[in-house]
Amino acid sequence: MIGGLLKQVAPRLVGSVGEIQNAFKESRQGNGKGLRLPEMLGLFVKTICSLERVYICVDAIDELVPQHRSELLRALRQIIQEAPNTRLFLTGRPHIRGELDRYLTKGAYTIHIVPDQGDITRYLSRKMDNANEMDPDLMTEGLKNDIIKTILEKTSGM
Repeated sequence: MIGGLLKQVAPRLVGSVGEIQNAFKESRQGNGKGLRLPEMLGLFVKTICSLERVYICVDAIDELVPQHRSELLRALRQIIQEAPNTRLFLTGRPHIRGELDRYLTKGAYTIHIVPDQGDITRYLSRKMDNANEMDPDLMTEGLKNDIIKTILEKTSGM
C-alpha cells in the first residue's frame, strides 16, 4: 500500500520520479527483491515533506489481515511523525478502535456512523427485485425477507 501511495504522489513532484525509479532499479540489482517497506517509507516521507498538505485515505482498514493491518498502522504512524503535514482519514468497523488507538493516538477524531436500517432494507429490496426481474424463479418472498433480516441483524451488531 505504501508503494501505491508513493506511486500516486511521485509524478506530481518534479525530480522525485527519477530518484524513486533509481532506488527501485538499484534494489532489484542489489538483492533482486525490490524495495522493502523501510526504504519505501523513507522515499515516501521524503517526497511528501515538500508538499504543503497531504491527505491519506484508507477505506475499510478493518478488512486487512491483522498482521498487515498492524504493519500498515505502524507505517502510517511513522509517516505522520516524520511528515507533520500529513492527515489521515481511515474508515473501519468499531471492533478495531483499540488497535487504532494503540498506533495512532495523537489528535485522532472519531465519528461513529450507524447504518440506517430503512436505507439498508430499501437498497437490498431494490437489488433483489432487479435480480428477480431477470430471473423470476431466483428467490421466493420468504427467502428475500430472510436475507434482509439476516443482513439487518449483522449491521446492527446482533
